[in-house]
Amino acid sequence: MTNSGTANGDAPVIRVDHVSRWFGNVVSVSDVTFDIRPGITGLLGPNGAGKTTLLRMITGLAAVSDGTITVFGQPVRNNPDLYGRIGVMSEHETVYQFMKGRDFVKMMARLRGVADLDAAVEKAIGLVDLADAAHRPMGTYSRGMRQRMRLAATLVHEPEILILDEPLNGADPRQRVHFQYLLKQLAAAGRTIVISSHILEEVEQIAETVLLIVNGKLAASGDFHAIRAALNERPYHVRIISDSPRELASALVKLESVDAVNIDPDGAIVVLSRNVRDLQIELPRLAQRASIRVRRVDPLDDSLESVFGYLVER
Repeated sequence: MTNSGTANGDAPVIRVDHVSRWFGNVVSVSDVTFDIRPGITGLLGPNGAGKTTLLRMITGLAAVSDGTITVFGQPVRNNPDLYGRIGVMSEHETVYQFMKGRDFVKMMARLRGVADLDAAVEKAIGLVDLADAAHRPMGTYSRGMRQRMRLAATLVHEPEILILDEPLNGADPRQRVHFQYLLKQLAAAGRTIVISSHILEEVEQIAETVLLIVNGKLAASGDFHAIRAALNERPYHVRIISDSPRELASALVKLESVDAVNIDPDGAIVVLSRNVRDLQIELPRLAQRASIRVRRVDPLDDSLESVFGYLVER
């Protein structure tokens, strides 16, 4: 991977500035602005939110109706020199079932103008851990294997930017773990990776930054924990398991950090709190004074799933 021509200093690799895209009277993306820097950025949103349209504009495959998009400081639309620095893996499978995996990756390398074809192909296939299956027709692959070979084809020209639209579709748990590890390694090497996915838990585990698109607009951006903390009009839900739930619940309801307390049929306490930091300090002290054993404390809302759900409801 070359770093020549990358953004200087703190300048973003990708800049989306007041971008809108409409189709007739239908607005797909509305006045969206954000910057993307090296590392892994998760692009999240429900179906029809405008994620794929946004990715197509970022890669130069679609024009903006208003606003500007630059990559490495250059306009991305109709800029062939930039295309060689970007790797795109679309949501839709585009493979020939009869073609062997190695031949598929080699074809993509040839289209990209890669000089040392064989070396580049073997390296890319090795990265996705499919060397043993590279000689087989892709029609014999599981969907997860096809996704991984498509990723190899996306990586074969060593792009500086990776745009991955729903890349985890069809992957089994082991493949997802390997995929996450690979993306983290690529990010650590300085790549800029944008991953669009509806598998929120997966994005939560690998993305340093998230962009949440709702109804074509940017609902939130940044670290998902920081986003959730900013939504202080919604209380956190905390589940507490103890050996004396009723006694503990009676004591918890008196705390200033607690808005409400309920006891589930299984005996678990569910606390609603707008100040979890204070609750974390007060709970062990309260339990110790009352000689109550607290076995487990689980936040029910501190996840990307809940952040996204709250933003959609707003």
